[in-house]
Order: sequence, then C-alpha cells, then structure tokens
Amino acid sequence: MLPAIELKGITKRYPLVLANDGVDLTLYGGEVLGLVGENGAGKSTLMKILYGMVQPDGGEIWLQGRQVHFHSSMDAIRWGIGMVHQHFMLVEPLRVWENVILGAEPHWGGMIRPGLALAKVAALQQQLGFQVDLQARVRDLPVGLRQRVEILKALYRQARILILDEPTAVLTPGEVQELFAFLRRFVAQGGSVIFISHKLDEVMEVADRITVIRDGRVITTVPKQATQPQYLASCMVGREVTLTVNRTPAQPGSPLLTLEQVQVGSQVRGVSLQVRAGEIVGIAGVEGNGQTELVEAIAGLRPYRGEIRFQGQRLPPTPWAVRRWGTSHIPEDRNRRGLVLDFVTRDNAILGDQGQPPFCNRLGLLRDPQIRAHAQGLVERFDVRPRGITLTARRYSGGNAQKLIVGRELTRDPKLLIAAQPTRGVDIGAILAIHAQILQARDQGMGVLLVSADLNEVLSLADRILVMHQGRLSGELPNPPGSPVSLAALGALMAGV
Repeated sequence: MLPAIELKGITKRYPLVLANDGVDLTLYGGEVLGLVGENGAGKSTLMKILYGMVQPDGGEIWLQGRQVHFHSSMDAIRWGIGMVHQHFMLVEPLRVWENVILGAEPHWGGMIRPGLALAKVAALQQQLGFQVDLQARVRDLPVGLRQRVEILKALYRQARILILDEPTAVLTPGEVQELFAFLRRFVAQGGSVIFISHKLDEVMEVADRITVIRDGRVITTVPKQATQPQYLASCMVGREVTLTVNRTPAQPGSPLLTLEQVQVGSQVRGVSLQVRAGEIVGIAGVEGNGQTELVEAIAGLRPYRGEIRFQGQRLPPTPWAVRRWGTSHIPEDRNRRGLVLDFVTRDNAILGDQGQPPFCNRLGLLRDPQIRAHAQGLVERFDVRPRGITLTARRYSGGNAQKLIVGRELTRDPKLLIAAQPTRGVDIGAILAIHAQILQARDQGMGVLLVSADLNEVLSLADRILVMHQGRLSGELPNPPGSPVSLAALGALMAGV
C-alpha cells in the first residue's frame, strides 16, 4: 500500500536543543497513527514541519509517492493536510460559519457570498453528524464545540489527513467518545489521522499503530494489539515507570479555605465549600460551568460577592495579598496567567515573589546569585527542558512551561494550593511526578483545591469530589483510596442529574 505520508530523516535544530534527529514516520490511508512522547520530545515540532509552519534543516516529506516542499501551512492545506492545534486558532467574535470559511471564502466578483458559504458549511456539518449552531459566536461556545469548529474548518478545506494535537485535553468523557466515533468514520472513508496525546488509555483505544518519540528520535512503532500502556510509558521516558500513584487516606486538620455563598458575575451562583489542611478537594465538571471564574475569585483575580475566608479571616481580594497569606495558584491559562512569555526562566521562576527574601535584600534590590540558584534547582527538580535558565518562556513546549509553573508554586511551600488543570499538556512521567509532589505536600499538611477536566486526575488525587454544574455545586462524593467514585455517578452529577 502506498503511504499517505512518509517523513524521511527529518531534522530540526534550535539553540540548546536538537528537536528532531533524523525522524522517519509513515502514515497509511485509512488509519489512526498515535504519536506519543515526553514534553519536548519533538512531537509538535515534527507536526509543524509537516504542516508547513516550520522549515526543517534536513530530510524529506513524501505525500502519496511524491516528494513535496511546504513553505507555509497554505501549501500543506492545498495538499489535503489539516491540523487542529492544542490551543484553538479561532477568531472568537466571529460566528461559527465565518470561522470555518475564513481564508477560503467562496466569492464572486471579489465579493464573499454568505448564502453559499453557509449552505456549504451546513452540508458538511450534516455529513459529519456534528451539531453546532453555525450562527453562534465562537466566544459563546464551550470548548468541546470549539473543537468541532476546528475540525469543520479543516475538512471544509477538503483535508484528507488530520493532525490532532492533544485533542481531548479539554473534553468530557462523552465528548471524547463522540470525537473517537467521528475519527473512526473518517478513516473508514479513507482519511488518515495523526493523534497526539499524553493519555495512553485513549491512544490505545483509538489508534491502529503507535509511534513513540524520545529526545527527538523515533524509539519504536508498534501495532496497538502488540503493546500495552506500561511498555509505551517506559519507551517514552527511557526507564521503568509505575502508572499509579499511591494515595493514602487523608488526615484532615483545621479549615484553611472557607467559601460561603460566593457569586461571581452570572457564572458562579452561590457556592459554599471548605478545604482543610491535609486534604485534597477536587472540583469536577464540564468546562464552562463556572470553575474558571470561581478559582480566579479565590485567587484575587475577579470581584465577587459572598465570603471567602482563609484560616477564619476574610481574604483580601488582591492577588498579592492572597499570595502573601500563604496561597499558591497554578492557573488554568499558563500563557496569560502563569508566565511572562518574554521573561527568561530565571525571572519566571520567582514571579510573584521577586520582592521577598531571599530574592531581594532589605533595600528591595534583586539578589542574582540566589535567583539563579533557585531557578536552576527548580528546572532540575521538575525536569524542565531545556535545562538552561536564560531561555525565554515562549520557547518552551506547553508541557515544560507547565512544569515550570507547577515547580514555582510548589517550591514556595504554601499552606494552600489552588491548582487549576495542573497537568494539562504534560507527559505521563511528569504527571506522575507532579501527582506525587502534590500528595507529599498534602501529607505534610498542605490543603489543595484541585480543579481539573481530567476525571482520572480528580479520581487519583482527590479525597473529596465536588461537582459544578451551571455555576452551582450539584453534589459531593467521598473518594477514599481503594474504592474510588464511579464514573457513572460522577458523570450524572456533571450532567446535572
């Protein structure tokens, strides 16, 4: 069978890192190829090369037996390649159908023909079985529907090869299954998919073959039937790993965080909860049900009504004061809230604490040796790659940027950790390490409020699970070690039942 895509000897060098080192990759028609590897292994760079966003330093791209050269993503699109990025590339004020046709508008005499465009998008949606309000503005859509818009956009351009980068990171279990059903229909009709994910159980479910990349090289490619998640994880990190974290029963102490009838705009409608020292309280729910607004209110980033108290005292509603009182915050949006992208690692490692000892003296002047030592220790302890501390944050892969933030917030030794999506986009080895760090801190008396769209993460870490639906808490479930909450019960509460 003639391959749909062949990558031969693809090489890409950056300062401090060899991102791709002679990578060979083959994708056949009618298959889903899973692509897995640690953060910084070179997966995203390889896919950006295939999509024309990055130019390789060496190697060849072959499509259906012909060598091609892509100078931009438009070249890749013309050859039938579409990519759905981890961070959606949508214009939020525009309507759904306008986003789908953007850059490929049907026109006559230099004028866009909206009626024809809308009809074409509606026909494509019906063919795919997607249900999206084409007149809705993207900013009003939940993340699951936004992903459908991205897929519609790629297929509107007649893509026969889809690259999906972490496509399930923000989806509910039901939405994940809907996506998988679509992918199966797509490949049954002759399409091909490259599926990038850190969730090995999902890769095992949807992929036909699986390729593992480590340190810029292909380690192995195996049929799904001939492998197991444990083997894939070991190939990814280069050592034996255990895929479970040992959570012992919590020993909760006195209340740290107390919320009473907290309201945030129209998104959070009267939430009351409590987090005690030495316990992890998880909040589960479909994204867009008020979790983001609730976390940002607690962290001092949004105005609210009601009571938020820390150790019995009303928490001042400013990020600076919240931090000074002994609270750390891992934000949901690492680029907007967690890092200054043009700052180097050394500066991002102390962000929020730059005015505190030991990073400054009594006159408020920064102490560079202490800052450098702290940053170097952080990147080594949390395996942030590349290890240099003079790299700007925008140069990191998403997972390594996340590890930098998690490391910074945990090394502050807070009394309370507010963790929103703490392992989003992070590889399996780093996920297990972060989980172990959080559990160790809990056992030493730290309280944790965990908000995650990854139900496996909530079930693995949380001692109690609260569920948010339409801005309210729809239920609370105990989650003792050894007898976790059932996904069916959790799913029912998430749906408001």
